[in-house]
Amino acid sequence: MAASLLHLSPLLLSPPSFRVPRRSSNADIGVFVRCGVLGAQRDGSLKLRYAYREESVPFSKEENSQSRSKLPDKAYTDMDSMGEFERQLQDFFVEIKSQLEMGNKDDAIDLLRANYESVREQIEDGLRGIEQAATLDIIALGYMGVGDFKIVEHLLDTLDEIVSMLNDDVPLVDSILVHMGSMFTALCKFEDALHAYERSLKILEVYFGNQSPFLILPLMGIAKVLRSIGRSTKAIAVYQRAVDILEKKRGMGSEELVVPLSGLGNLLLSEGKAVEAENCFSRILEIYKEAYGENDGRTGMAMSSFAHALCAKGNVEEAIDMYKRGLQVIKNTNYMALDDSLLEKMRVDLAELLHVSGREQEGRELLQECLVITERFKGIEHPNSVTHLLNLAASHSRSKNFVEAERLLRTCLHIMSKSVRPDDQSITVPMLHLAVTLYNLNQDQEAESLALEAVRIREGSFGEESLPVGEALDCLVSVQARLGKNDGDILCNLKRILSIQERELGYESEEVMLTLKKIVFYLDKMGKKDEKLPIQRRLSMLKTRYKQNVPI
Repeated sequence: MAASLLHLSPLLLSPPSFRVPRRSSNADIGVFVRCGVLGAQRDGSLKLRYAYREESVPFSKEENSQSRSKLPDKAYTDMDSMGEFERQLQDFFVEIKSQLEMGNKDDAIDLLRANYESVREQIEDGLRGIEQAATLDIIALGYMGVGDFKIVEHLLDTLDEIVSMLNDDVPLVDSILVHMGSMFTALCKFEDALHAYERSLKILEVYFGNQSPFLILPLMGIAKVLRSIGRSTKAIAVYQRAVDILEKKRGMGSEELVVPLSGLGNLLLSEGKAVEAENCFSRILEIYKEAYGENDGRTGMAMSSFAHALCAKGNVEEAIDMYKRGLQVIKNTNYMALDDSLLEKMRVDLAELLHVSGREQEGRELLQECLVITERFKGIEHPNSVTHLLNLAASHSRSKNFVEAERLLRTCLHIMSKSVRPDDQSITVPMLHLAVTLYNLNQDQEAESLALEAVRIREGSFGEESLPVGEALDCLVSVQARLGKNDGDILCNLKRILSIQERELGYESEEVMLTLKKIVFYLDKMGKKDEKLPIQRRLSMLKTRYKQNVPI
């Protein structure tokens, strides 16, 4: 029942503040920011990363001053010129970010284009130094913020060529490589990202040794890439190295440990190592308690993360209590806006946990709170309320209150009918839920009509042999069976479902076993004994394996 909603800021228009003139000489290049440690997000946001932070945080000059390239400037004789160049880069980045935050996307693109034309002319004239690389770096980050990933890929190709020719001791190269790693990761070009992060790490190791806190940022990038490509064991080792460095250099209670511990804990959870993950989140909670006390919003957030680990370990009641305490602290301290998407997800996670533990009424109250907050901040019948209506409907269905579930689902369809096309695949989610609810209310004719429509839409959106179509067909079969529709047609659909499940889920999945059981029933009903026997033997073997709990 987890929700995942995107809250969009309103667009504010304002005139552009400046344009950067074209320059023709390397010495006179006019740009705009060396912006410390930047992060590019696939969702289009433009962020600055703290040193040692895996997540993104808003840009500030104070943070930037602490995040500059760590390398000595021995490659430059005119340090005043280099400092001015960095200030220009910073101004450029701040201007782009400001334009995007105000909703002035066209102005941001104009500014990016003007600067790209300038640096492109320099490159065509044979200039391929750190100034061109740093400028392309900021332009690429700007286009990430705009969301034009095709241009970003082109810029990264050019940037990669230039950086590959620069010596490791050139100022800014280490940070540019980290930016490149961030953008490559956002574009899912993981091998390129890994190469960029590893080179940056190597550069920093040469200057500061293997135990310097300056290594944390590329280490975090490497760990994230390794996790993304399924190399979890190596990712765990990299996270652990980052933790070890900070423990040694900053102390066991350093707040800088929070992010690598969080990354490590989340990875351990995904690997099923709940006990080890619990230790990571317990440490984070103690760090925040020591630094800010128990009644601070950051401590409340840490409580919620710790609750997630407790849940994975199986301590459901303890997890519920910790979730509640965390949410209460966040609410009391006004640490987050009521409609913040992360806070919303925490409420939904707790509601789901309450349902699992049999405390359904408490869970519904939280889901209702989510709906009320969304309606308050977004308006009645806003598309964002659909998720909460669906969750509430599922909760009422779980409690056999199908009449209320029907009302909520019809409201979902009404809202979606005004915000998406009639054949948009997203509308099939409440449509199928409503079909199941009507089936439980013995309103089979309308249930069949909805299921047929869901199949049609999903076939057009995903393809006739896709898993979403198989799901819709499964619903249709159940309804038509009770309506007494033609056994041959039902058997045909069951075979189609089986084919989809075998291809998408595997020949020995539990879903396949359940469908085989239905096929055997209809083959027996239709007197097709010869066809039934081999399928019955296959079903018998699968049942035996599941009873013995033998891994398949």
